Amino acid sequence: MAPILLNCMGNEHDDYIKTEVHVKNPHLDSMEEDILYHFNLGTKTHDLPRMFGDVKFVCVGGSGNRMRAFAQFMHQELGLLGDVGDIRDICEGTDRYSMYKVGPLLSISHGMGVPSISIMLHELIKLLYHAHCRDVVLFRIGTSGGIGLSPGTVVITDHAVDSFFRPQFEQVVLGKVIVRSTELDEGLAGELLLCSKAFPEQPTVIGHTMCTHDFYEGQGRLDGALCSFSTEEKLEYLSKAYDAGVRNIEMESTVFAAMCRVCDLRAAVVCVTLLDRFQGDQISTPHDVLVEYQQRPQCLVARFIKKSLGLVE
Repeated sequence: MAPILLNCMGNEHDDYIKTEVHVKNPHLDSMEEDILYHFNLGTKTHDLPRMFGDVKFVCVGGSGNRMRAFAQFMHQELGLLGDVGDIRDICEGTDRYSMYKVGPLLSISHGMGVPSISIMLHELIKLLYHAHCRDVVLFRIGTSGGIGLSPGTVVITDHAVDSFFRPQFEQVVLGKVIVRSTELDEGLAGELLLCSKAFPEQPTVIGHTMCTHDFYEGQGRLDGALCSFSTEEKLEYLSKAYDAGVRNIEMESTVFAAMCRVCDLRAAVVCVTLLDRFQGDQISTPHDVLVEYQQRPQCLVARFIKKSLGLVE
């Protein structure tokens, strides 16, 4: 069995921290150029401090179209000048991710699943590092399956947990298993919960979010191409998850929480539930209702950003 390194919290190499956003890689300082390949950006080809130095908030979500719409929404919410139609995709030279900048906000897509968001986060954190950004807050906003919650409930994550309900993320590095904590910023979660009072029609809770590596069997669904368990086994597992404090399931939160924690970035995961998994597996809610549900995390995070900027009380 490969050796397991427990509680790898990222305190190693603290002497290499030289700018406001932390990276934990001593090799970066010796590189002549850092190419952020999947963003189509680089330290020699782009003036990253000029382009991104004023960034204070980063919101990431799965869909490129959704993050473009969020950028346009935030342009209006922040009262910025110009036409929202002129907001361009900074990463238009690549088809991996989409990135939009509106004022002090970056809106970036991350695709589906841990591997996709992990690649994006490596390059995003390096981007913030090279741009000399300070006091940045990161949010993952998206959709999820609820456990024991009504559809449309917004879940603010306190701990991202794995499929064994453990608050940790395991990464295999050079044949060794690195284990990192997935605890998120408690104060930030509390501030978001306070902001949710502005939306009384929108139920909002704080709870654990379970991150899986699969949408079907990995989340206990009975409707995939493969299924190796019974309905009773599925419900028993979901009941154990609920008893462990899990309130929703998605596929990116553990690595998001772990990487932000290692790099000392304030971060939150805010996802809306599209269904209660105790009641079924398939999403049959009408499209217009789903669109409204998907806007709920966006409105909550927008409220937080506007409050942070002194635009609302």
